[in-house]
Amino acid sequence: MTTASLSGAAVVGIGRTPYVRRSGRTALAMAAEAARAALADAGLMSGDVDGCSCYSTGGPASPMQVAHAIGVDDLGWCASVLGGGNAVASVVAGAAAAIVTGQAGVVVVYRVLGSETRYGKALGTIEAPGEAQFAAPHGYLVPPQWFAMWCRRHQAVYGSTAEDLGAIAVQERAHAARNPHAVARQPITIDDYLGGRWVFEPFRVFDCCYEVDGAVALVLTSAERAADLPHPPVFPLAVSDANGCGGSVDQWADMTAMYSRDAAPRLWAKVGLGPADMDLALMYDCFTYTVMATLEDFGFCQKGEVGDFFREGRATYGGDVVVNPHGGLLSEGYIHGLNHHYEAVLQLRGDAGDRQVAGAETALVTAGAGPYGGALVYATAPA
Repeated sequence: MTTASLSGAAVVGIGRTPYVRRSGRTALAMAAEAARAALADAGLMSGDVDGCSCYSTGGPASPMQVAHAIGVDDLGWCASVLGGGNAVASVVAGAAAAIVTGQAGVVVVYRVLGSETRYGKALGTIEAPGEAQFAAPHGYLVPPQWFAMWCRRHQAVYGSTAEDLGAIAVQERAHAARNPHAVARQPITIDDYLGGRWVFEPFRVFDCCYEVDGAVALVLTSAERAADLPHPPVFPLAVSDANGCGGSVDQWADMTAMYSRDAAPRLWAKVGLGPADMDLALMYDCFTYTVMATLEDFGFCQKGEVGDFFREGRATYGGDVVVNPHGGLLSEGYIHGLNHHYEAVLQLRGDAGDRQVAGAETALVTAGAGPYGGALVYATAPA
């Protein structure tokens, strides 16, 4: 998908629920709440919606169900993508493409996670298909284990340290302190980080995202229609995905790099911009190591330099680029990356309050880890 194929569409509304550990609510109720909030923010009604899309790894809140819950019973365009963080950029870009090609006029994109979805644990009877049958007898089953192994490889090759990972966690928590929507706002020091309990070495508890219940929704429409709506439109300029090795976390040749090794050069070529042009970097941070590897791959710093990049203040206000000003998945809450898109839009509209990045005009938003993921660039002006 080229830059030209996205021009003509804009994000015009954003909505979300509170993020809490255990809401006691259904996924459908939360998704519908976020969708209604996004439509209200856009100055639109449910009757204006003719498209709905989400991405998920399974669950009871399909696009048709969510559309029905908000009063839409005739969708001209509907898409449900099987995937997690790796699918976010593609789903948003797909909605933009549906608008540009005339398949839909107003599209709601959402993601919801409830208490029944927790990726850091494996409960009950587990049937391990495919290559997982070789890992399952060893209890090697969940993402924190997989990417702890990747992180170990980076440490062996480039000499990255626990303190480098900690610099990321400490900075993101400092950003979250300005965000009333974040679930973890208490600042931490590097000593707090190093004193955190182990999850899977080299990951401590502060290296892992904060799983919550909640939902996020975006509303997209045409740039022409956006001109008459309440908020300044935010334009997706280009998208790039990379999905390698059949999605196998064990067969990737170089675990010191991620999907972003391949997606980054494609994205920068499509958009005609580079890391130095970004005011914001909303980096998918299911783990601190994901930030480390993808910041390197997108060219913000060299291999092995991410710890210094954070310690020197280059990843915060007044530095090279502001990384995850909302606190990210590590501190705001894990909504599978769509909350990064919410923050990007909020910042580019100038509505982020105490954490506003002054004069923000561009934002890189990434999602995914290991062999699969994607990224999208937003701007305050169309290409």
